[in-house]
Amino acid sequence: MGLWAEVRSSMVKHMKKVETLLGAVMASKFGRQRRSFVNARVKWVGDPYLDEVVEREKNLKQVLSLKDRIVSSPSKSLPLSSLSLLKPLVNLPLTAAAFCQKYPRVFATFQPSPRLPLHIRLTPQALSLHTEEETIHLSPPHRNATVQRLAKFLLLTRAQCLPLYLLDRFRLDLGLPHDYITSLIPDFPDYFQVTEIKDRFTGDKMLALALSSWSNALAVSELERREAIIDGSRVRIRYSMNFPKGYELQKRVKNWVDQWQNLPYISPYENAFHLAPSSDQAEKWAVAVLHELMCLLVCKKTETDNVLCLGDYLGFGIRFKKALVHHPGIFYMSHKIRTQTLVLREAYHKTFLLERHPLMGMRHRYIYLMSKSETLKKRNSVHDATKIPESNQSL
Repeated sequence: MGLWAEVRSSMVKHMKKVETLLGAVMASKFGRQRRSFVNARVKWVGDPYLDEVVEREKNLKQVLSLKDRIVSSPSKSLPLSSLSLLKPLVNLPLTAAAFCQKYPRVFATFQPSPRLPLHIRLTPQALSLHTEEETIHLSPPHRNATVQRLAKFLLLTRAQCLPLYLLDRFRLDLGLPHDYITSLIPDFPDYFQVTEIKDRFTGDKMLALALSSWSNALAVSELERREAIIDGSRVRIRYSMNFPKGYELQKRVKNWVDQWQNLPYISPYENAFHLAPSSDQAEKWAVAVLHELMCLLVCKKTETDNVLCLGDYLGFGIRFKKALVHHPGIFYMSHKIRTQTLVLREAYHKTFLLERHPLMGMRHRYIYLMSKSETLKKRNSVHDATKIPESNQSL
């Protein structure tokens, strides 16, 4: 018995040494696997500039979604009576008919023939904008850039595959054409394939977009691409942090952020799910995934629900939400226009998007057309209110 006790004691000591050595290796590579976020409230403070960025696009996605459905119709129009079915599909704040009436510079009502019901079509100005937008989507340089952006988006997932319903949440933000499944994907079989997968929760079959193969050339994050080289040595990657005027972090939170910034940067294209979920290093990797995701979007913003749904699907759970709350200097959450919108702070100077994209230029022109519609409606309302009724004119 004494001999076995000695052997067991020796084995326990040996295992402890192995665990210590492994811990040292992991710590040297990924930093300490512990949670040190201070028990202090990171307050949310509104940013008037980024709120304006979000607010000026009120109803833009709905207008573009409805516009795409109209031009997808063979007649380039839709019966007014059928629009009620579209309200939940394009997330309209009003009835579809009322929404179209709100923007008379974009949508026009007409009757194809006396026997047919009223239809909705695009105005000549809106149709002209759509034609220019299509020209951008069809240009070879833009198509190649879109393909690379979409491929990198899929590389962020461990399976390099996403259900179409989830990908469609980001379609406009990624700058994809409304018919990308038929107009873009078939032309790039070396990159993509539409496949059928099973829902992990229900087991139901659904369509998904998958990468044909992994690409090391594309699996480089925006921060890695920008990484400065000084005297031939790499500088440790740190996140740009910007706060609205008058915002100050509590001292202990600031100290934690400084320490957190010094942790090793793990590429968002690596699989780091082996890290302890509640550790600072795991949070830094989650931030890396979020940051890269936002960099891939042409507008550098999206609805927060889109990001959280993607995080749930990828297995991040509540880690995305915690990362967003803990790092208001990197990400801003706006509560304007009936939803919560996530904005990448570093992408904007006040209200100006620093990286200009041709599709964003087109969207600003749609916004201008929408604003002219509202001005026209107000002018007509004033005119109707001041018009003297005929019965009074005879008095």
